[in-house]
Amino acid sequence: MSGGFFRGTSADQDTRFSNKQAKLLKSQKFASELEHLVNMTKVNMEVIKPWISRRVTELIGFEDEVLINFIHSLLDAKEVNGKEVQIQITGFMEKNTGKFMKELWTLLLSAQKNASGVPQQFLDAKEEELRKKKAENDRITSEIQKKKDNEGRELEQERLKKMLASAIFWVHVLYLKLL
Repeated sequence: MSGGFFRGTSADQDTRFSNKQAKLLKSQKFASELEHLVNMTKVNMEVIKPWISRRVTELIGFEDEVLINFIHSLLDAKEVNGKEVQIQITGFMEKNTGKFMKELWTLLLSAQKNASGVPQQFLDAKEEELRKKKAENDRITSEIQKKKDNEGRELEQERLKKMLASAIFWVHVLYLKLL
């Protein structure tokens, strides 16, 4: 036996054991947002998790706890590559994967830029919600004030009517005395 002890090819040399993920990274189309890595230490995941649950349920038509938890676990790393996440969840979400990942990555990139770790879109939505609540409260307050004003006017009119009736009565009494 000449040569080395081992013969044949290694797993790296055998094409049957090629890196499938690398092939998928080259062959799939990805949204431009997924070109950027996300530093998950800068993202407030407690704000993102409910959005993920709601959006996955909307897209696939039912609540899939396994898929939702799987996505959460994929986002647990310090730095996350969106393309790899998309490859991992494509089997579950099929045609909705690209749309979901584009939306998610837009939120994550925005969240990593904000000091609070919350996407600007969420902050804007909360601000709008608060503005609407304030407008509704102002409207209700003004309606209550109008009703109070109307009641006050009605009470004042009633008081004036009674005074006028009393004055007419006394004028009538004085008139009768003068006759």
